[in-house]
Amino acid sequence: MSSEPDWGLYRTFLAVLDEGSLSAAARRLGLTQPTAARHIDALQQSVGAELFLRSSRGLIPTETALGLRPIAQAIAVSAAEFLRAASADGDVVSGTVRVTASEVVGVEHLPAILARLRRQHPALAVELVLSNRVDNLLAREADIAVRMTPPEQDALIVRRFPSVTIGMHAHSDYLARRGVPRSLAELADHDIIGFDTDTATTRLVTTAIPSLSRSTFALRSDSDLAQLAAIRAGLGLGICQTSVALRERDLVRVLATEVEFELGLWIVMHESLKNNARCKAVFAALVDGLSVLGI
Repeated sequence: MSSEPDWGLYRTFLAVLDEGSLSAAARRLGLTQPTAARHIDALQQSVGAELFLRSSRGLIPTETALGLRPIAQAIAVSAAEFLRAASADGDVVSGTVRVTASEVVGVEHLPAILARLRRQHPALAVELVLSNRVDNLLAREADIAVRMTPPEQDALIVRRFPSVTIGMHAHSDYLARRGVPRSLAELADHDIIGFDTDTATTRLVTTAIPSLSRSTFALRSDSDLAQLAAIRAGLGLGICQTSVALRERDLVRVLATEVEFELGLWIVMHESLKNNARCKAVFAALVDGLSVLGI
């Protein structure tokens, strides 16, 4: 084995393992794809073994890579603990806290909460990462997460909120042009805004409403923000949070009894951060703010 690899190589290694491709890992880490490729090449040279095999589906980890995963994760945890300890400053609320949230929660609900937090603590900065992917708090992909899936990691401080109601909505202009559907069967005569990639959440919708299928959607997007924008623009019928739609008088809920889903909402933080002043302040502000919003 040659010289000890730089920590950045382990970080890229874990990202490629999680994402399955260099391009996705690079986007996640804010790197270019060639840089991510160089990191993997350098790490393979350092350990003297091949870590990934190329295939039509992306990069497939070798047995060596899978065996190294828990060790790399332990390094990530140690690095995160080092940074947290080095940047802690008693009870002073300053420094940076990295928060991850789903797209709609991050855009529609968090800005007002973070604005109040900034007024209370001017020395505090927040990195807001919007993604529907579940980030790993142990590896410090985020300090605090606002999730719509139950946390599965151990050693987390968790606050659960009442479920978020999801319903079908359309702009009043669209309904004036096309009419209001009175049954699920009538959805076949309407423009539907839906998903592009099948996920556990989209399967919840299609199982409940079998008539909805990707091939019939007028607009397909995996971005919840793009779908919400299309609903607001009057493109068609789409599914979004009812609390968001209620803020706008031009958005009308349709088929309320037939189309209603409940998604959980959790705020989670790693237990090791419970005495960190800035993380405590952000966690408390998110809990208070989301409680008042009642989303």
